[in-house]
Amino acid sequence: MRARLVGRRAAERRFRLAGAAAIGLAIASLAVLLVSIAWNGLSAFRTTEIRLDVDLAPQALGLPDGLSAADLPAALPGADYRGPLRAALEALFPDATDRRMRRDLSALLSRGASEDVQRALEKNPALLGRRVSLWLPADDEVDLARKGGIARAVPESERRLSDDQLGWIDALRAEGRLRSVFNWRFLTSGDSREPELAGLWGALAGSFLTLVVCLVIVFPLGISAAVYLEEFAPRGRWTDLIEVNINNLAAVPSIVFGLLGLAVFLDVASLPRSTPVVGGMTLALMTLPTIIIAGRAAIQAVPPSIREAARGLGASPLQVVTHHVLPLALPGILTGTIIGMGRALGETAPLLMIGMVAFIVDVPHRFTDAATALPVQIFLWADSPERAFVEKTSGAILVLLGFLVLMNAAAIALRRRFERRW
Repeated sequence: MRARLVGRRAAERRFRLAGAAAIGLAIASLAVLLVSIAWNGLSAFRTTEIRLDVDLAPQALGLPDGLSAADLPAALPGADYRGPLRAALEALFPDATDRRMRRDLSALLSRGASEDVQRALEKNPALLGRRVSLWLPADDEVDLARKGGIARAVPESERRLSDDQLGWIDALRAEGRLRSVFNWRFLTSGDSREPELAGLWGALAGSFLTLVVCLVIVFPLGISAAVYLEEFAPRGRWTDLIEVNINNLAAVPSIVFGLLGLAVFLDVASLPRSTPVVGGMTLALMTLPTIIIAGRAAIQAVPPSIREAARGLGASPLQVVTHHVLPLALPGILTGTIIGMGRALGETAPLLMIGMVAFIVDVPHRFTDAATALPVQIFLWADSPERAFVEKTSGAILVLLGFLVLMNAAAIALRRRFERRW
């Protein structure tokens, strides 16, 4: 007996150690994942700018002399901004004499620098005709060089930046014309082929509009179905068949719902492709079983004594549900809904099937505008060949994880706010 007792205690210790090791391994794996994403992604929130003294004379911009203030806004989009920018760079480095060196020198600036100059003139027309000092976005390779992403020890033929360009970058840094600032463009602009100009705002707007459509559809339908199945549906073969199918649909791969959305909403209903309304309806199909299951579990958790007391006071079955059962089940229903919406926020496969993988530059404002979503934007950037999109991808993942954490925190807060103990 003593030997068996010793053996049982030893087996219990081994089981505890195995459980602790499994938990430790899971925590370590999660920590490695988060640290690697943060290590690559935090740099996406910083960008590099170059300060240039730009001549904004009308002749340099290709604008006619004597242009009135009323005609200036219409003339600015057609002005030549690249010429003054090249001239400003060549004034700093007069040793760039041949064509190749001047081309490499101009490549230090982002293509979006011209748009920044135009916006500065639109914001302050008094700058026209003056030489002003402007901080302008640098090219993504310059940004990588400042962040240490360029191996200077390798031969020049194996680098994206030449020796002359690296020397010019060092000279700009020594003269105080190179700085690192918070990358507001990453959070406030749409997608772009240029990594230093690409932003998340278009994808965030598309995800928001898509989730709004999904929530408007799935919340009333899911709660209504859960209430009917738990409180009103007669127990029988058909009810059991519906319950089994709902449980099976919750485990169906998400890409199947994408194929269903493609067949029904695009091919049959002829709804516009790559729009939040179609994306939200497709995600609603995927999320609906989860909301129904969570709603039923929350309704089942309400004590039967609540129903019996309400019926004893003369309440009708509908009054029992609306006045007593649903208010008490609301914390669980809201928690399940938010968790389901969080799953919808992170889904990519259904949206790929309905065409929301398109390259969208403009920020969507309506439910029928062409749009993409945040996980799809991450997929697009991860497939881009430019090295600067690596940090953009990790930065977008950090933003997505932040939204998921906020949604789960909201679910916990709502549950604690409305939860009642019996």
